[in-house]
Amino acid sequence: MDVSSYMAELGQTARVAAGKMAAVSSAQKNQALLATAEILESRRDQLAEANQKDLAEGKAKGLEAAMLDRLELTPGRIDTMIEGLKQVAALDDPIGVINDLKYMPSGIQVGKMRVPLGVIGIIYESRPNVTVEAASLCIKSGNATILRGGSEAIHSNQAVAACIAEGLAQAGLPAGAVQVVKTTDRAAVGQLITMPEYVDVIVPRGGKGLIERISRDAKVTVIKHLDGICHVYIDADADREKAIKIALNAKTQRYGTCNTMETLLVHAAVAQEVLPELEALYAEKGVELRACQRSSEILERCVAATEDDWSTEYLAPILSVKVVDDLEQAMAHINAYGSHHTDSIVTENYTTGRRFLTGVDSSSVMINASTRFADGFEYGLGAEIGISTDKIHARGPVGLEGLTSEKYVVLGDGHIRQ
Repeated sequence: MDVSSYMAELGQTARVAAGKMAAVSSAQKNQALLATAEILESRRDQLAEANQKDLAEGKAKGLEAAMLDRLELTPGRIDTMIEGLKQVAALDDPIGVINDLKYMPSGIQVGKMRVPLGVIGIIYESRPNVTVEAASLCIKSGNATILRGGSEAIHSNQAVAACIAEGLAQAGLPAGAVQVVKTTDRAAVGQLITMPEYVDVIVPRGGKGLIERISRDAKVTVIKHLDGICHVYIDADADREKAIKIALNAKTQRYGTCNTMETLLVHAAVAQEVLPELEALYAEKGVELRACQRSSEILERCVAATEDDWSTEYLAPILSVKVVDDLEQAMAHINAYGSHHTDSIVTENYTTGRRFLTGVDSSSVMINASTRFADGFEYGLGAEIGISTDKIHARGPVGLEGLTSEKYVVLGDGHIRQ
């Protein structure tokens, strides 16, 4: 395959489709989403069969457990894909909405209309459910998309792509609205991120190396997050039962996700009380604890944390633990070592909680909740195209509105400028 020609063809097709998608009615877009949901439901066996091929090949290649976990399409994850499509269909369509319309002294009316971004290139690793999440949001927001999944998920992604293609066809939408790259050649990524004539935005979802490479080499605007070094801070005024439950869930509910806690911070006043109980619970789950000097004096089964541990996204049953003197020290640690993704405080002190909300510079900041809630599905966005740690255009889980822009509109009645 001539990758350069192939990617140019995808880009041209997407550009044409984007022009058509910008004018498609909400009803037609919703029809495509709901049809795709029904097709996924009817093809569970085919999806599972394709996924098993990917898992078998991944194990043969020696993929790490965290990667295999992200790759697996369990029945529950297929349920979530289907429910996500239905949720996105139920969301208000942002396209065409005019905000802030007001009269000017000249008599004209000026407002801002929400419009699609155009063609969105999405590059992701492992998780085939991203194919559905990304496609659904791009369809509903009137964009066209080119999806490039990881080579380890090629069979799963193509099976999902076939379902989406049929859903688009049933609704009479252009096939080029959602295109999944068929080649596993890495040169396809290099082409996708350097086609500004066809692609308006790139969204990378994957490891730090992938995202750093795309951010460095792309000639197209990038919406990104580098990694998910998330924290839970147990304050001196924390409810002990809540603290134990949140700290356990944030780390062990799933290991291979970007919103999983990687560092636990504990106030010195309660460390002796909560750390031994948490240590026992983590031991049951097989979690290795990497501790600072003060926490190692309390914990019985741990290894000494290195400086690198505080800035490492493990995506594995490993947790860094540090005892801090106060809220200010906890926030300083988070802002210095975190990735501005998601951080949570456990406290019953209203003032302390409010200070944490304003003092922690992350895309999601929480009080008395697990960091695992930081995703588009849980935030009511239906799905997400990624979690952005950027500060311009979109921040946090990127849903429908994050895939749109605004343009000024002017309404007049023969007005001329004097």
